[in-house]
Amino acid sequence: MYQFISGYTAKVAGTETGVTEPKPTFSACFGAPFMPLHPGLYAQMLGEKLQENKVNVWMINTGWTGGSYGAGRRMNLSHTRAMITAALRGGLSNVEYEQHSVFGFAMPGKCPGVPTGILNPRNTWGNKNEYDEKANYLAGLFNKNFERYANGVSNKVLAAAPRYNS
Repeated sequence: MYQFISGYTAKVAGTETGVTEPKPTFSACFGAPFMPLHPGLYAQMLGEKLQENKVNVWMINTGWTGGSYGAGRRMNLSHTRAMITAALRGGLSNVEYEQHSVFGFAMPGKCPGVPTGILNPRNTWGNKNEYDEKANYLAGLFNKNFERYANGVSNKVLAAAPRYNS
């Protein structure tokens, strides 16, 4: 729910005036202008529905991989489609997972139709230290953004905040 409340995305060139390179941005519940109540309430309602209906939630990188803007590239569309297909067909149910060191996401070790080397984003960067710096930078943005919502969410949601690595 932390990620849902955060509503992280990026402004990219061609979608907004004056944007020439990707810029991190947040929109609570991915629709802040249309959410009159505290985002924690929407997250609570979503969580109840997910639990009631036993729904799995998957986050899939459809954006950037392999390095910062200018060095990396867009995620391959065929890989994105393969990840979505695997999630929908249960192809990720019986694989081993590793935990992302900053964001805590469970990342599958295998996915049908996807090279294993791209499943952990850190592995796609030639310079691992640069990746770690960017992940920590992004964690800081998340934590700063979430300060305004902290009073309206459970301790469980707060515990899902990204952790800095040194």
